Amino acid sequence: MPLHVIGAGLPRTGTTSLRSALETLLGGRCYHMQEVFDNLDHVPCWRRALAGDPPDWPDFLAGYTAIVDWPGAAFWQELSKATPDALVILSVRPEPGTWWQSAERSIFDGTRMEQPPETVAWQQMFFELLRTRLTPDWADEQAANEAYERHNDLVREAARAGACQRFLEWRATEGWAPLCRELGLPVPARPFPHL
Repeated sequence: MPLHVIGAGLPRTGTTSLRSALETLLGGRCYHMQEVFDNLDHVPCWRRALAGDPPDWPDFLAGYTAIVDWPGAAFWQELSKATPDALVILSVRPEPGTWWQSAERSIFDGTRMEQPPETVAWQQMFFELLRTRLTPDWADEQAANEAYERHNDLVREAARAGACQRFLEWRATEGWAPLCRELGLPVPARPFPHL
């Protein structure tokens, strides 16, 4: 089953809500950082990808209809090359300059805690991802927010330059309508998930 959607947006941009929405719309599983926690045997594959040795993406992500959040968002261009028909979604926060505060209170704060032995390799992978795909100064609010904005600008520029065939910039506050329009699907009767 090929990917229908590739999320280029960083965590804390509505990716958990987007994951739930895409699973509803596409009727299949969406890969998200939670999948890495649920499948710690994926960690070595992501670490190899960060070192420049990616997997065969369609094979690795077989069984998923979409991928959002980290670590996949760090590889959105590679994933788009591997599945060029997929819609690339750049999820962004509605308010500029707020990304780091949200990330600091949740994902960054959690990574600083001592990890149980089974998640130490995950923590190392996550720090590698932050250093190499975001900024080595990810713990600094200004540097991290600048890296967030730079990431979004690079995605927009790459999309305009033809790095993907289909592109949508989306905010969680926009709900179902833009997703359904781009995917050619009806808007569900249920409320949009806010998770």
